[in-house]
Order: sequence, then C-alpha cells, then structure tokens
Amino acid sequence: MKSPRVLIVDDNALNLELARAVLHAGKIAVACAADANQAVDQVTAFEPDLILMDIQMPGMDGLELTRRLKAAPQTQGIVVVAFTAYAMNGDQAKMREAGCDGYIAKPIDVATFAATVLAFFDTHQGVRHA
Repeated sequence: MKSPRVLIVDDNALNLELARAVLHAGKIAVACAADANQAVDQVTAFEPDLILMDIQMPGMDGLELTRRLKAAPQTQGIVVVAFTAYAMNGDQAKMREAGCDGYIAKPIDVATFAATVLAFFDTHQGVRHA
C-alpha cells in the first residue's frame, strides 16, 4: 500500500524542518510549502492525502487557503489539519468552519507527532494508510 503523503504548509522554516524530519523518520512521504502559493503548487505536484496547515501566514492565511481547497472538487477530499500555536477559546471553531478536519498544536511533541498525524489517516474515510 502507498505511504501516506503529507504536505506541511508553514512560513516558519524551523517548524517546517522539524515537522518534516519527524514525519520522514516515521516513514511518511513529506513535501513542504512556505506560503499559500507554494502550497497550491505542491497540492498539484505532490498530491497529498493530508495537509498540515499553518493558520497565520503572510499573504493568504491558512484558513482562506483551506476554504479554497475544500471548495474545489479536485481538492475537497484532502484532509486538512490546522497546525498552529493558536489555542484561544473559539479558534478551533473558526478552523472547523473554514473546513479544517482537525487541529494539532505547536510546538509539537516529537515523541508523538508522527503517531498523531497518522491517527488522522485512521479516522478520515478515504485517506490512504500504509
């Protein structure tokens, strides 16, 4: 069976590299994007099963990009997980309203991060799991 494919979208290079390294060590295929424009290109080229979406980015934020992905027939089935330090009351509801399928808080716990991401493959129908 095909390895899970995760696209990480984050404007912080350190967050991108840490998440990429941890997922790669967990045998997950990973691509990265530093902004919404790169993310759109990677969605087409990499065809991710799941996107870890930073919410606050310059230009188009992660919520707007999620809305656009969920509105397009060719990308609406991709699982989008908010990947952010935002944990204020009501923020999770805003993420769900935008189309996010879940939420992972930053900073990540390197010991459990890959398993947490893989759990989304088990709970969302249509997502392939290795």
